[in-house]
Amino acid sequence: MMLDLAKVDAGSRVLDVGAGTGDSTLVAAQRVGPNGRVLATDISASVLEIAAESAQHAGLSNVDTLVVDTQRLDLETDAFDAAVSRNCLMLISDYHQALTQIRRVLKPGGRFAAMVFSTPDRCPLISIPHAIVFRVGRLTSPAPERFGEFRLGAPGMLEDAYRTAGFREVSVHTVPIRRRFPSLAEAIQHVRGPLPLRELMVRLSDAEQAQAWAEIERALGQFVGPNGFEATYEQLIGVGTK
Repeated sequence: MMLDLAKVDAGSRVLDVGAGTGDSTLVAAQRVGPNGRVLATDISASVLEIAAESAQHAGLSNVDTLVVDTQRLDLETDAFDAAVSRNCLMLISDYHQALTQIRRVLKPGGRFAAMVFSTPDRCPLISIPHAIVFRVGRLTSPAPERFGEFRLGAPGMLEDAYRTAGFREVSVHTVPIRRRFPSLAEAIQHVRGPLPLRELMVRLSDAEQAQAWAEIERALGQFVGPNGFEATYEQLIGVGTK
């Protein structure tokens, strides 16, 4: 849906912002075909190495990678037909500056589509672990609802961010997501991965971390049923045109 909203088509030149290990990059590369090209960007060289290897294994020769801070995109103006970002925009320190840079490198009429998480109450798989860490560690800053994944989830936030950066034809689409894992243990392994939670955890002592993980496991047990672990949450996809 994100790629559809960005109008990623055959022959397009696409920028993938915060590409990580390249999940969206590979799908976009398949869409644009041999006459198109995808540039995967991230601040982490190690994850982009995985993205490049995945593209090579998939037989995709139309993928490039670049280690760069989206707040300071060293890329040509009016260079891309479309840009996408999956679960990254809300984690950028100055996302207003990032949006301005993304808009600059798009061609006139080009679209940017970004997927972000909704509000904490609609994303329990993420918000429950965060709340437990805040409580166990007696953390007071930043407020949980303003932390990491949820910074652009409040009503109007994503639209305002796009419009402030100069995008037009701005819209936000609500998307329900269902995550399934064979077991609670595999779900916990997934929860351990995202950077924001890891950044919170390092602020706790070893004893507090052990307590927090034990409480997280108990709390997420509510989502285990006859078919394994299953939890729903909500994401938003913002889209705007240069």
